[in-house]
Amino acid sequence: MRHLLLFVAALLGLAPAGAPARAPERPVRLTVAASGDLLIHTPIAQRALALGGGRRYDFAPLFAPVRRVIAGADLALCHVETPLVPGPVQGYPVFHTPPALARSAKRVGWDACSTASNHSLDAGQAGIDSTLHALRRAGVKVTGTSRSARARRRITMLRVRGVRVAFLSYTAVTNGQAVPHPWSVNWAAPGPILRDARRAHRRGARIVIVNIHWGTEFVAAVSPRQRALAHRLTRSPAIDAIVGQHAHVVQPIRRVHGKPVVFGEGNLISNQTAGCCPAASQDGLIALIDFVVRPGHPARARRIRYVPTWVRHPDYTVMRATPGSASWNRTLSAAGRRRGIRPVRPCVQRNC
Repeated sequence: MRHLLLFVAALLGLAPAGAPARAPERPVRLTVAASGDLLIHTPIAQRALALGGGRRYDFAPLFAPVRRVIAGADLALCHVETPLVPGPVQGYPVFHTPPALARSAKRVGWDACSTASNHSLDAGQAGIDSTLHALRRAGVKVTGTSRSARARRRITMLRVRGVRVAFLSYTAVTNGQAVPHPWSVNWAAPGPILRDARRAHRRGARIVIVNIHWGTEFVAAVSPRQRALAHRLTRSPAIDAIVGQHAHVVQPIRRVHGKPVVFGEGNLISNQTAGCCPAASQDGLIALIDFVVRPGHPARARRIRYVPTWVRHPDYTVMRATPGSASWNRTLSAAGRRRGIRPVRPCVQRNC
């Protein structure tokens, strides 16, 4: 008789008397850190070689002051703007960056990197392939470029605190290089982005983050194309946040259709200074997007924080900007401060 009762209870979805009650599922809160361009000019590579004792390239010490911000997030995303290619280093205008950057990225704490940019094809398809190989060998997931049509259809997925997060990457900017294959670089058109985001949800993603290389270089204002694409994408329930690079200066952070859009994070590291470019090209930010995921509901970004950064010369160390400094003020003026969007001040207490 007891077995019959248990069978009936199972059919009705009822717990039998005396059975322990299932604990209700709880909301999951997680923080995603997204940072700006890793733009490795030749002097930065030379500095990394010196830090490696002249025998290897070690970029990790250059990020030591911000490592805690990156590694402390539940998920950390970076943007590798230039191809990682063995052999002699090349800087602007056609970049070849040491593949050792990938190992350093892993040591700093990045989990996944976007690679779709206007420099993706600086070394052709071979450069794309070597970039993917270096990052994956280092244990860093990659999105934005591909080595085959089949690989292009894969969704870069990460599991964070039990939540599946999809990371997608596209570029709206090219430098006119010949494109080896339609699948080599992901182009930032609404149709492909939305199709990828929907596939990501079908494959179990609860959060979909889209990285876009877009905007006008050295212009802090959002371009009409950026604004139109952001509005088109955030209307879709398949996309939860957008982060962007390419302008080499900080651009605004806004909510569009209630979703976070970090239009431009500036340079996290580069050799750009007021000597060649706007002073703001030494500035950047690390966006911290705090998500909450509740059972049966869409993911929601409850707040957006950001850590202003600047590149110290002549050692190219990425520093946290000091409140009240010229860099801090430029970043706040561009990124903005409003309800649910605010800068993070450096912690001055010990062990905090």
